[in-house]
Amino acid sequence: MKRTFSAIVRKEGAWYVAQALEADVASQGATTADALANLREALELHFTPPVAGAAPQIRQVEVEVAAG
Repeated sequence: MKRTFSAIVRKEGAWYVAQALEADVASQGATTADALANLREALELHFTPPVAGAAPQIRQVEVEVAAG
């Protein structure tokens, strides 16, 4: 099944970032075309059903965040 998504593309430093508006998925690339191609691949992976396998490992990640 094919589905169409709207995407915004913006330049962040040396990279172009493409973000789907209808899904919480984004990707980047050296050019606009690269960013959109990478977003297409990311969306395909996002909507691929998981395959049964070994149980995932849950890990914690600690980061510094600015106080809001």
